[in-house]
Amino acid sequence: MPTGGYYCSENHIPANTMPAFSAAIKHGTGIELDLHLTRDGEVVAYHNDTFKEVCGEERPIEALSSAELKSHPLEGTTETIPLFSDVLRLVDGQIPLLVELKLPTGKVAPLCEKVTALMKDYPGPYLIQSFNTLGLFWYRRHAPDVLRGQLSRRLTITHTPQPWLLKFLTENMMTNFLGRPDFISYRMDELPNPFVTLLTKLYHTPLAVWTVKTPEEMKIASEKYEMLIFEESGENYEI
Repeated sequence: MPTGGYYCSENHIPANTMPAFSAAIKHGTGIELDLHLTRDGEVVAYHNDTFKEVCGEERPIEALSSAELKSHPLEGTTETIPLFSDVLRLVDGQIPLLVELKLPTGKVAPLCEKVTALMKDYPGPYLIQSFNTLGLFWYRRHAPDVLRGQLSRRLTITHTPQPWLLKFLTENMMTNFLGRPDFISYRMDELPNPFVTLLTKLYHTPLAVWTVKTPEEMKIASEKYEMLIFEESGENYEI
């Protein structure tokens, strides 16, 4: 499924916007999208953790209101960051959704609660995933019927504020006993990882990979993994 929908900068369709999601519906693929909770309690679809790419502000999405986000068009278009409720009305169960929860450290419950409420009567299939294992733990306790995935990569080489030990544990699936994920979602070019291999082979845990960017990667991913997340040019790939 395409990340952020079928976006295309050349055609003035930014990622994670309504036209990108409409294009994914037209192609009959699922959609991978990222969700944040705004300062005023709205759930919005946006990939990055801060608003820097849009208006140069380093403030996290969670520190901004939905009105502030709506006041800034994306990539020189008239499109703005959409509400998740509007995305759900557009998709309406026509294609599967892979929902990544962007969960700040120590603030797990509010977004999980909001998303669960929005999805309560949703008519189509969906999965949730997150780097934050405590978010998966929340779903395990409060919405156990929702399939959940542990996102990870080689976090110890990234420059993020989380403690190195926490990044090491998540990178190597050592926190999975908390969230008990139904699948693993791992960065493809940072595989293999011995702990991921152990879980997928010994416990038959399905493995999703991201982000597939070339026809060659698409072929490998489709042969080796259960689910793949690709970028906009995936519509031209042949498997």
